[in-house]
Amino acid sequence: PCKDIEGSWWLANVLLGMWISVVLALTVLPAMFGLSLGFTDLYIKVLVKTLEWAALRIQRAQKVPAVPCHLPNGIIQKGDSSMEEEIMELRRMHPHPLTGGNFTLCDTFYFCKKGIESIVEDQVTQRFTSEELASWNLLTRTNNNFHYISMRVTIIWGLGVFIRYCILLPLRIILAATGLSWLVIGTTLVGILPNSNVKDRISDLLHITCYRICARGLSAKIHYHNKENHPKKGGICVANHTSPIDIVILANDGCYAMVGQVHGGLMGLIQRSMVRSCPHVWFERSEMKDRHAVAKRLRDHVADKTKQPILIFPEGTCINNTSVMMFKKGSFEIGKTIHPVAIKYDPQFGDAFWNSAKYSMVAYLLRMMTSWAIVCNVWYLPPMSQQDGEDAVNFANRVKSAIARQGGLVDLSWDGGLKRGKVKESYKEAQQKMYSSMIVGH
Repeated sequence: PCKDIEGSWWLANVLLGMWISVVLALTVLPAMFGLSLGFTDLYIKVLVKTLEWAALRIQRAQKVPAVPCHLPNGIIQKGDSSMEEEIMELRRMHPHPLTGGNFTLCDTFYFCKKGIESIVEDQVTQRFTSEELASWNLLTRTNNNFHYISMRVTIIWGLGVFIRYCILLPLRIILAATGLSWLVIGTTLVGILPNSNVKDRISDLLHITCYRICARGLSAKIHYHNKENHPKKGGICVANHTSPIDIVILANDGCYAMVGQVHGGLMGLIQRSMVRSCPHVWFERSEMKDRHAVAKRLRDHVADKTKQPILIFPEGTCINNTSVMMFKKGSFEIGKTIHPVAIKYDPQFGDAFWNSAKYSMVAYLLRMMTSWAIVCNVWYLPPMSQQDGEDAVNFANRVKSAIARQGGLVDLSWDGGLKRGKVKESYKEAQQKMYSSMIVGH
């Protein structure tokens, strides 16, 4: 019996070793040269056909018309009228209209209407929930018990669970572990080399290879557009922020210098190893509070045209990929030329949004690795420069609008930090001053 058990273990180890070797050979080597063997493309095509078939079966079973592909951005229809225009319209509807210079009781209806709209559907909190889907994508996290509608749909759903958890998940964990391990070990070894062009080239190749391995671990299918506008060395790249994997998505097509706070644990180990081979900009918590110190280090980095472009997410938090929220002005005070990038994920294959208030990093990565795939579009926009007389706030808003327009996202002026705090008193005071100036006739 002991010999049989030893023989079984030996056979299992051999088979596991062969399987891992084949996986690495089919992913690591193509990643080093930026090649694709077509497995992901074939997988996505089969997946699209399957999801289309399931959506059709669900529609037939429910006997409802097809759901439009593009759902409205809310249940409340909001106009573009200003406060003054809407209040004057209310006053004209009053039996005894009163024009500016006086308070009218009907003015309160405007504020009641806005308050109810904000309670039912405000523009901030709905940006931190998962994007609504036009049809079910056979993931239990987005279902409404659709897998019980027909036996065929239930079978396909069960088969999908087996494929995602028993086949794709182990494979993706191996690839992610391989990519991160190579990144830590490789950057540590490269850091020993003296500073030279050879060291920089090896570091760039190492970084991009590891990121491509991690992307393959997510079954990522990325479409890059307008590559002629790719950020150049010594520049500043800004992008909308949906997920921590935004870095993996962008770094698949070129190397960047990362900016962020120093962490502990595994993340800290990765940061310390990466900075040895590439001049990433990591800040201590105390430094992050000193805006002048942060700006100086970033400005010094940009001044060196041999260093990789800095990658910054000016929103400062993850948004659910339906909108772009306020850009912090700090990134736009460093240099006068910005390279904007728009990222748009396809929610049909998996929800890339990281709700940090609900899921830890480990739980989020587990959700990503058990999704069907990560499919997204990346647009490199032409460089934008600060105009004469334009301050950093207006420059940031102009760049934000360009990213939102290209990515088909809603352009919002709200601060994404509101999901963790209350509305600033200055916002309330601005509305009060606006109404006050109107009723006194200014």
